[in-house]
Amino acid sequence: MTKNYVYFAAPLLLWGLFIFCTKADATNIFSTKVHTQATDTLMYDQVRSSVIDQLSKEPLAYASVTVDGSNIATITNSEGEFLLKIPKSTRKNSITISFIGYRDKQIDLDVFKNEKAKIELEPLIINLHEIKITPENPELIIRTAMHNRVKNYLDVPTEMITFYRETIKRRKTYVSLAEAVIQLSKQPYTSIKEDAIQLYKARKNTDYTKLDTLEFKLQGGPFSAIYLDIMKYPEMIFTEDMLGNYEFKLDNMTKINDRLIYVLSFKQHSFTSDPLYFGKLYIDAESYAVTSATFNLNISNKILASEMFIKRKPQSSSVYPTLATYHIDYREKNGKWYLSYARGHITFKIDWKRRLFNSNYESTIEMAITDWKVRTLIDTPLIDKIRPSTVLSDQISGFADRNFWGEYNVIEPEKPIGNAIKKIQKKLEQEK
Repeated sequence: MTKNYVYFAAPLLLWGLFIFCTKADATNIFSTKVHTQATDTLMYDQVRSSVIDQLSKEPLAYASVTVDGSNIATITNSEGEFLLKIPKSTRKNSITISFIGYRDKQIDLDVFKNEKAKIELEPLIINLHEIKITPENPELIIRTAMHNRVKNYLDVPTEMITFYRETIKRRKTYVSLAEAVIQLSKQPYTSIKEDAIQLYKARKNTDYTKLDTLEFKLQGGPFSAIYLDIMKYPEMIFTEDMLGNYEFKLDNMTKINDRLIYVLSFKQHSFTSDPLYFGKLYIDAESYAVTSATFNLNISNKILASEMFIKRKPQSSSVYPTLATYHIDYREKNGKWYLSYARGHITFKIDWKRRLFNSNYESTIEMAITDWKVRTLIDTPLIDKIRPSTVLSDQISGFADRNFWGEYNVIEPEKPIGNAIKKIQKKLEQEK
């Protein structure tokens, strides 16, 4: 039987490859050894809470949560919630919560004995008369930021522990969920060498009965998130040659704690026909380090946008993206910045010939750096490295184990994902 595929080669930043095929021809493109490390739960404590705006009481999504005096960190989910696992050896430390436009908050760990405690962050008010900065050429700001990246970001090899999650939804139903703890061998931002990945633990479940007549896979896995690091991989969006394709505007000023931040908006020039990006960059006014970025792919030209994603598809279908949005955050330590969080979200539509209704899908990837250390000569090199062409294997092992992650820090799942995990666990328990 001839296989019918729809290949989605994600544009520039998301180098993943989305694959559709008929269920009859489903193939497992990638499988990996999954390391199962024994974990002593007595060696760490759990801190669970949520972060909200002090005035509006609204949750703050993707706020940074860091254990002081260490590189242990996590991020709040879209509902402002987080779960942080802290080794007992650092139990005397406090944690710091930070978010753009808010004052940092340092909290003693004893506060979290009450699990219902919510952390309120105070919005920072910028008094314009206190800002003694003359308007700058916005294009000069981004060019300076790109020039200064070699001194603003980590310049030594590091070993990072990261948590990665990818989901696929058909309409409002989760049809595929994959999670992994990975070791990321992060190359210096001054180096042209690419980062490398090895899986520690991974689990995945896909319900193909809910995937229409198709099988959907995301090729690239964690690499899809790593390539969002535009300071390590500037060729993805802002090379020296590509900057001329964009129009930049200094929108506003904000702060990270007491550090002044430029809010630089950008969009492609009208004379540029290829689909590029539009969004906002947050740039430290003193060092010109990019501290955060939020942007979308311009998909106004459906044909060109589809060509960026789709390399091959069944003749009976027409597939095109309806939204492609990205978010990245960087964290600073000792004057050096490094990627702390990356997220990509893509929605797309499949129109079928001779069918009354179309199919709508969405895929989300996110990755958080939860711990890291400077790499030394005695560190063990990565052995089972995975490739950028990876498709996480269809393994359901682990979802039945509610303590699967042990001491590893993960991104707390939002309620719909949490409910999906509970359903998977319940189904597996019923099948025993």
